[in-house]
Amino acid sequence: MSDVVELSSAPVSLLGMNRRMLADWLVSQGEKPFRAQQLMQWVHQRGIIDYAQMTDLSKVLRAKLASLAPIRLPQVKVDQIADDDTRKWLLEVEGGNAIEMVFIPDKNRGTLCISSQVGCALACTFCMTAQQGFNRNLSSDEIVGQVWLAQHLLRQAGWGEKPVTNVVFMGMGEPLLNVNNVFPAAELFMDDWGYALSKNRVTISTSGVVPAMDMLSERLDVSLAVSLHAANDALRDVLVPINQKYPLADLMAACHRYIKAYPKRHVMFEYVMLKGVNDSTKHAKEVITLLQGLSAKVNLIPFNPFPGTDYQTTPWALVLDFQNRLMASGLQTNVRRTRGDDIDAACGQLAGDVADRTKRTTQVRQTTVKFEHHSLREKR
Repeated sequence: MSDVVELSSAPVSLLGMNRRMLADWLVSQGEKPFRAQQLMQWVHQRGIIDYAQMTDLSKVLRAKLASLAPIRLPQVKVDQIADDDTRKWLLEVEGGNAIEMVFIPDKNRGTLCISSQVGCALACTFCMTAQQGFNRNLSSDEIVGQVWLAQHLLRQAGWGEKPVTNVVFMGMGEPLLNVNNVFPAAELFMDDWGYALSKNRVTISTSGVVPAMDMLSERLDVSLAVSLHAANDALRDVLVPINQKYPLADLMAACHRYIKAYPKRHVMFEYVMLKGVNDSTKHAKEVITLLQGLSAKVNLIPFNPFPGTDYQTTPWALVLDFQNRLMASGLQTNVRRTRGDDIDAACGQLAGDVADRTKRTTQVRQTTVKFEHHSLREKR
């Protein structure tokens, strides 16, 4: 996949362009490619989006940029802070939609969870985002704009000069169904002239879009997280319906190809614990068998309830038992601490405001019936 910049005089957005795309656009406007580094430093490192303040650029170039490439940011509709200092923003984007992003502060880091789609094109049954349906992919400038805005607002709140140390594509949407915008944004986050994040501090999550996983392996050295949630196809077909297109055998083969491309890395497997659904000893053994021979870590996530769901949270003692079984097999396994649940900012709770273009309500109802039939078969 190559980055393509349309060469025209129509207004463009520079916010989401990686260095290569920005240099190409500047050349198309008769400018020197090194101006890309200057612009990136002003916008992404210093947080300046007013071209008039970019004093090492000529007045002619500043005027041209203001005319051809005005920088627009998502607008904050709601700003909430949880009891544990987790902060969630509802951001207005084009088309009458709104997305959510979450900042999770910790002792030595600040993790920003960003969105890649308006809603989600997939239909995982335990995720509130999926119940909202899907409208469109976010553009690269809308993705990068989340990080720019978070840095700006957190600096104002006294979180230091660089409050965002980690970026995870784990908000609304399936990132690998939007690679044309997610990949340039991720490259910009890691660029020394951009946000200068370590490649270990940028994580792209996927529910298992196998062809795009291979594209990722070929292009981007970033951390990979896979939403697993079940280690047998029958159950995963229900919980993560994309498994019907890319079953576990295909998913695991793609994970092995990723490790072959980046031998020093591991794959993080996310596993939401659902009471009576995927939390038994049998399920733990299936996870152990599935991940044998792969450089892997497992992240167990207590289910975070949301309105309208029939799923329940696995009791804490069973979560710990599940963890102990995986660790006894040699799998490094952590239990993710729930953050921001009092403002619906925890994993699986992001909803936003989506002008749905799908028939997701009908799909969810049909999936629920299918799940009930699957549960009955398991009991028999």
